[in-house]
Amino acid sequence: MIKSLFNIIIFVVVLAAALAYQELGMLEDDGKQSAPYFSLPTLADPSERYNISALQGERSVIYFFAPWCNICRYSMPNIDKLHRQGKVNAVAIALDFQSTEEITKFSQDLNLSMPILLGNQKTAQDYKVKAYPTYYVMDPKLKIIERSIGYSSELGIRLRL
Repeated sequence: MIKSLFNIIIFVVVLAAALAYQELGMLEDDGKQSAPYFSLPTLADPSERYNISALQGERSVIYFFAPWCNICRYSMPNIDKLHRQGKVNAVAIALDFQSTEEITKFSQDLNLSMPILLGNQKTAQDYKVKAYPTYYVMDPKLKIIERSIGYSSELGIRLRL
């Protein structure tokens, strides 16, 4: 019994350390740092631009993904569901892609409803994206209040809002 409890404690400590290590180098989530500015083309109409100011006024999520990312494929529907229900204002930014066709296929396969933007290297650098998926939660004034890398369940996202 004590050995099992000890093993569980060790597992929790190692998991917490791994999660903390994963978030090293990300933008701060203390509510003081503003989300970096962006104005990016939309997947739906690349001649149309989507500006970060569209997220101002309510809690929002910026979700960074790559169309080849399997974890994104399982995680992204969770945030899209909350977006469809009006529980969060969300935008997805595609990075590390070869063509808009692969992003379109990814989006259609998942039946995504949230806006999808075409990111670039500057966007990735500004948001310190080093793995997929990465997402940031912002308050109505566009201050970063939460951050995460990797899979997030619907409950996990709700808890961060």
